[in-house]
Amino acid sequence: MNTNGMKVTLAALVFGLISSGTLAADAPIYGSQIMTNQERIEHRAKLRAAKTAQEREQVRLEHHEQMKLRAKERGVALPDEPPAQGGGMGPGGGMGGMGPGGGMGGGRGR
Repeated sequence: MNTNGMKVTLAALVFGLISSGTLAADAPIYGSQIMTNQERIEHRAKLRAAKTAQEREQVRLEHHEQMKLRAKERGVALPDEPPAQGGGMGPGGGMGGMGPGGGMGGGRGR
């Protein structure tokens, strides 16, 4: 397979994983520091099994409440809010703050 064909195949694979929610289910878990490895595995499985974004959000919210209770019982401090969910790169798009013209040559007429 040539380089362009491999790029297309890889892009299709990544797109498929993102759209299926598989990569989203591997995001950091709220309260993971007070969970067992088995609990983390089971939580990720619940997220993957959710059919819609709303179902995944419900799983996250229920988990957040459980972790808040557990943290209180153990005297552990956790943030009040669960981590922000989304595409992972946030509003900046990810490329180290490179805005328009920030690539090769920086838009300086080179």
